[in-house]
This record gives sequence, structure tokens and C-alpha cells, in this order.
Amino acid sequence: MSLRMEQTNATFWKGFVFLGFSSFGELQLLLFALFLSLYLVTLTSNVFIIVVIRLDSHLHAPMYLFLSFLAFSETCYTLGIIPRMLSGLVRGEQGISFVGCAVQMFFSASWACTNCFLLAVMGFDRYVAICTPLHYASRMNLTLCAQLVGTSFLSGSLFSLGMTLVIFHLPFCSSHEIQHFFCDTPPVLSLACGDTGLSELGILILSLLVLLASFSLIAVSYSYILAAILRLSSTEGRKKAFSTCASHLTVVVVHYGCASFMYLRPKASYSLQRDQLIAVTYTVVTPLLNPIIYSLRNRAVQTALRNAFQGGLLGKG
Repeated sequence: MSLRMEQTNATFWKGFVFLGFSSFGELQLLLFALFLSLYLVTLTSNVFIIVVIRLDSHLHAPMYLFLSFLAFSETCYTLGIIPRMLSGLVRGEQGISFVGCAVQMFFSASWACTNCFLLAVMGFDRYVAICTPLHYASRMNLTLCAQLVGTSFLSGSLFSLGMTLVIFHLPFCSSHEIQHFFCDTPPVLSLACGDTGLSELGILILSLLVLLASFSLIAVSYSYILAAILRLSSTEGRKKAFSTCASHLTVVVVHYGCASFMYLRPKASYSLQRDQLIAVTYTVVTPLLNPIIYSLRNRAVQTALRNAFQGGLLGKG
């Protein structure tokens, strides 16, 4: 039975069809091999970081606790998108139910928003560590860390629920073909019929709230951090203080750069085929960069990973 449904004037479709990378023809198998390789490295790297942080007592600090939750969030984010994308590259067009599309959008947006808030929490953690080092242990206690992580996940879920409801309350009575490989906001919204102006405004406001709220906290934290670093008399002390923030700053630039480009643009600038390729950046590449960046720039993580590879940690586990 064909996945393409007969087009009618019904208010809602029973489902959608992902076109994915069908226009790439024979290159799809090459893309499958490439994306599968990247995904396996991403999945392995993030899981490995979670396990190493859990097993190495030297990494039982708030900074690494937040890093492990970021790795967990990134892993869940990719699990909801990439396996279906890989299946589509092999099988061609792939269907998804109306409810399934809404569920996929909710969870993918939820994990993406959670990542924003977790990055903000990690910036706050660096602020406390550098600006008030003598009170760091007492202020960043386990209770506060758990509250910050819980708030990040709850906030991400609430904002995602709002975005999903804004889109899926609309009637879908035109094409049912999604020019994408997952139920992302712009391609699904483009299928809605009628006036989508209010929905587009709602999505823009929610996106602005997530990105600006989390990025503002990061910016304020780093303004205090920069002031504290500049007050240090030792050049070596400045380098050491900045090095503790370098990994986080790099991830922030990559994450917010992609998110801002995709979700803070006017509708007139959308190009579904181009945006599909850009989406590969934040669904495949960015989750891979996070563990690589922290592994390359953080000495404690490097040491823990080296011990694990040598069998010191995993052997004891």
C-alpha cells in the first residue's frame, strides 16, 4: 500500500509523508553510511562521557554533573530523529501519523529547549566557581544542582508543549508531504492551510523567550566572569580561569548560532531544501561536537577518558 494518501478537502490529515533526501537519488546510500557513522560516534561519545563521569570520583563536581545531563539530553534528542532519518534514506519516503508527528515535534523541541537551559545553568556554575570560589562548594550543593537540572527539563517541556500546540491546532488541508526528515517546526507549519500569521508569531515569541532568557543568563554570567578574570594580577591565573570556560563558550556559540539561524528568521527567508541541509548541522553535527569539544579542551575529562580507555575505570565497573 502506498504511503501517499489520496488528497481531499478534509480538515486534518491522518498522517504525513517525509520526503527526506529523496531528491538525492543514488547519493542516499552514501549519505546513509556517512550519517550512520557520525551517529554511532555521537551516541558512543555521549554515553561514554555519562559513564565516565558517573564512575570517576574526580568528576563528581557540579560542572561535570551538568555536562553529563547535557550529554544525556543530546542523546535523547538524536534518538528521536536520526534512526528514522536513517531508515528513510534506505527505504525512501516514510510515513508518520498525525499524532506521531506531534509527539516527535514535542520531544525534539523539548530536548532542544532543555539544552539551552542546561547551557545557561552551566554558565551560572562557572560564574559561581570563578567569582565566588570560596563559597562554591556550599552554594552549588547537590540540592541546588538537582533543582537547576529539574527546572531545565521542566521548562524545556513546557515551552515545547506550547510550540507543539500552536502548530497542531491548525488544520492541515493542503499537501501532506513534509520536505524534511523529521517533524521540525518550519516544514510542518508550511503545510497548514488558512492564515498562519498568529501561529508564526506565537512560535517566534516562544523561540525568543527560550533563546533570549537562556542566553541572557549566559551573557550576564560571563560579564561577571570577565570582570573577575581581568581583576586577576597573574597572567597564568587569567589563562587558567578562562580555560575552564573555553569548552562551554565554544558549545554555546555553536548551539545558539544554529538555533538562532533556524528559528529567529522571517518566514520569507525559509528555503525547505536548504534548511533541511542546515538541520543536519544541529541534529547530527552539533551533538557530536559537544563531547569532542569537552574531551579536547578539558584536562580532567581527558584524564578520565584516558584512564577508562586503559581499563582503569571500566575494569573496576
